[in-house]
Amino acid sequence: MFKLDTLWSPEPLPSRGWNFHAPLQTGLRLWKKAAANLNTGLVQFAAVRPAFFASPGRAQKTGGCSGIRRPSVRFFAAVGLCTICGMATAATETAAGGGSPTAQAPAVRLPRIVLAGPAAVVTYPLLHMVETGALNEHAEKVEFRLWQNPDQLRVLLAKQEIDYSAAPSNLPALMANRGDPVKLLNISVWGILWLVSRDPDIRTFQDLAGKELLVPFQRDLPEVLLDTLLTAQREDGGAKEEVRLRRTRDSQDAIALMLTGKGQSALLVEPTASLLLWRAQRQGDMALYRGQNLESAWREQFPDRAELPQAGIMANSHMAANTRLNQVVEQAYAESARWCKANAGKCAELVHRYIPQLPVEPVKTAIELTRLESRSAAQARPQLEALYGLVAGRYPQSIGGHLPAAEFYGP
Repeated sequence: MFKLDTLWSPEPLPSRGWNFHAPLQTGLRLWKKAAANLNTGLVQFAAVRPAFFASPGRAQKTGGCSGIRRPSVRFFAAVGLCTICGMATAATETAAGGGSPTAQAPAVRLPRIVLAGPAAVVTYPLLHMVETGALNEHAEKVEFRLWQNPDQLRVLLAKQEIDYSAAPSNLPALMANRGDPVKLLNISVWGILWLVSRDPDIRTFQDLAGKELLVPFQRDLPEVLLDTLLTAQREDGGAKEEVRLRRTRDSQDAIALMLTGKGQSALLVEPTASLLLWRAQRQGDMALYRGQNLESAWREQFPDRAELPQAGIMANSHMAANTRLNQVVEQAYAESARWCKANAGKCAELVHRYIPQLPVEPVKTAIELTRLESRSAAQARPQLEALYGLVAGRYPQSIGGHLPAAEFYGP
């Protein structure tokens, strides 16, 4: 009997040092499967019609292929037919999932991938991904786009002008619950809000009772977290008076009020908090003090929900079903986040090249102080659902009224 299967070594191609592309590897696997089917087919065919393989007038008494001396035209026709059937069977099995996972067709290389984010620490690994070409195998061009506020982000997402973006953890949940099939890929920032004051006695959020606090957030997650924290502290009797919240247009407005002495205390996202302290030091005519970060106060107030998943990376609706690319993005981001945390100075220089208005020194400080730890959204799901469940009681509109479905948690 022919042993066509021996033409291909059972040893995997990569271990032999071959460098074939995925399509050729897939083709060889199909031929190997076809060869196995061919052997079976020939055995069965020969058992039923041994005389079919003999030349006219020279039928062999011995069945099977061992008695063949002069194969006829009909023999080669049978071999061809068996080969076609074998290949069809192999292809069908592979398409049905019976083949190796590595036999899947290679991903299509996209013309462009657009990453986006604010000028905050959660964005810095994205810049490193662009700089190092982490996604170059998956797109002809990889770009970064800076957005200024969540309202602008919503517009960019709706127009599908961006593919992946850094975002506060509640925004993708809100969009998903409103019917937009976006997906949260990871959570990487677990503490980014800091209290800065001109008063050295204001060290914690409880010290703000009866005092004014500048808040540059409107209808955003930081405002929801702050109000949830202050309400819980007041209900527990830890704060005798309410904090007087003063809304500002944005973070730059809050910085200007603090530097001109028109603001007493402010709650700021990194690197804005470090930038304010750096400018005050350079200005030299006032002293500002870094107080408690909101994550620390949250841990004290909600020990059963100690971790605060504040921001991560989301996939836009037109990319959410691309699981393979989403996994690549999530893994590349995790590697870049580790690099940024381990190389705060170099990462700060990289950020300054992409966002020149951010000086290196305060950005370096922000990276060092921020808990930058990337976990997939699936891994962070318990912490996310704990946060969503807590804020939904007072601000159900911040997440769309209920917990997101299981498929929301990527990659």
